[in-house]
Amino acid sequence: MAAVLKWLSRITTAILVLILLSLLAFALSAKWTGGSPTIMGKELLTVLSGSMEPGIQTGSVIAVTPKPDPQSLQVGDVITFKSADNASVLITHRILEVKTIDSELHFITKGDNNDAPDSSPVPASHVVGVYADLTVPYLGFILNFLKSKAGIALFLIVPGVYLILSQMISLWRTIAQMEKEKEASKEPIG
Repeated sequence: MAAVLKWLSRITTAILVLILLSLLAFALSAKWTGGSPTIMGKELLTVLSGSMEPGIQTGSVIAVTPKPDPQSLQVGDVITFKSADNASVLITHRILEVKTIDSELHFITKGDNNDAPDSSPVPASHVVGVYADLTVPYLGFILNFLKSKAGIALFLIVPGVYLILSQMISLWRTIAQMEKEKEASKEPIG
């Protein structure tokens, strides 16, 4: 039984260390790219609305290839672009039509779940990425929670405290075992 508990403790510790290292990697990646984590050259974005459902659900994390060549984009591609109203808001919709307006490339877009195309064409300069056909449902909800104070406490502080306490307990048991062996060696054999 003790061996099983020892292995269970080791596995739990390894998982917690991996989680902490992954979160650190995501945080550093987000810092270096200016806000969005990247993995293997793909930027990870959280979908905040249902405009692309059922294919891309609200709360999903999608991978986009950043800064695609606008000339390579075509009807049917799903792109992520800056909103005309607020450049800090990103929208992910499908290209319905490619147009040249005032000698600049524009895209007519529409969310798959929307009834009508978007109100204004998207200039090629506003496109920040093209969907890389990778969606992880519900992960966005988890990542947004991790950004909150409660999420930080739950996923960083609690595992850290657990690791420290488990190592202290392990050290205490080792010291107690060593003292017990020392006392046993002092007793006369009789």
